[in-house]
Amino acid sequence: MALHRRTVSLVLFTAPLAGASAWAQQPANTLRIVVGYPAGATSDALTRVVAEQMAKTLQQPVIVENKVGAGGRIGNELVKAAPPDGSTLLMTPVATMSIFPHSYAGELRYDAFKDFAPVAHLSNFQLGLAVNTQVPAKTLAEYVALVKADATKYGFYASAAAGSLPHFFGVMFARSAGINLTHVPYKGTAPAMQALASGEIAAASTVVADIKGVVDAGKARVLAVAGEKRDPSVPDVPTFRELGYDLVAQPWYALFAPAGTPPAVIERLSKAAIAAVQDPATHKRLIDMHLEPTGYPPERLGKIMRDDYERWGPVIRASGFKPGQ
Repeated sequence: MALHRRTVSLVLFTAPLAGASAWAQQPANTLRIVVGYPAGATSDALTRVVAEQMAKTLQQPVIVENKVGAGGRIGNELVKAAPPDGSTLLMTPVATMSIFPHSYAGELRYDAFKDFAPVAHLSNFQLGLAVNTQVPAKTLAEYVALVKADATKYGFYASAAAGSLPHFFGVMFARSAGINLTHVPYKGTAPAMQALASGEIAAASTVVADIKGVVDAGKARVLAVAGEKRDPSVPDVPTFRELGYDLVAQPWYALFAPAGTPPAVIERLSKAAIAAVQDPATHKRLIDMHLEPTGYPPERLGKIMRDDYERWGPVIRASGFKPGQ
């Protein structure tokens, strides 16, 4: 897929507000939310659900624009260069803001902490370790034993991209378990899941929401999830902590604006986004998508972003990862 493929969807049109004073409180007639991932991806689906509700609250049109490429970095670059007037927002996961500054240090065309203003933390989601059902391991302990016995057969794991959070969670798990795992990056979630389902690769470190279809088809099983608590979509799957590993990874999706956007505009957009995920109908839709709605304000999002940046830095440096690997 071309890096600059552009997909624009109009989420909602609304009639102009009566009175010039009401419009004066709005940063632009149309709000654009940029997603650095393709239509149909979890981040895209989340954005469209939230955008629909935000349009109602803000009483202005909201469009979702997909700018695909470079693992989401193209979208960040576009929003960095957008006017800081509240007309453009970025929906992105933790990877582009807290992981890539380490894994792609020196290559990023944006500074996650200087070029963006936090707007709202919208949802958490779960990572999990899964194996193909041809792998004779029903538990995490059995999988570890298999890898120790034959790493050349069972010690390869997939992720959707090199330098991503699932990639580095696999590194962290391997170190904690004392096993040799070899990361195999694929060009996106779909090919990684196809490889797992077909038996091309034994295991995958992946987003639980992305693997549910493969699991439901009987092609893979999730051995453990990386959250603080179990994932309601796979309630019988234990967390790594339950299994004796002090491993927690909490990925998230959030909204950001270009740096320099006025605080009053940030506040207005933040309140609309938080109200969207807290709306009962929207909340249920996100739960059905295997997401955990949150709705945290800018200050809390900024702290989460910084904490994750500091937490994952040592893991990434210790992995020896270099772009292009």
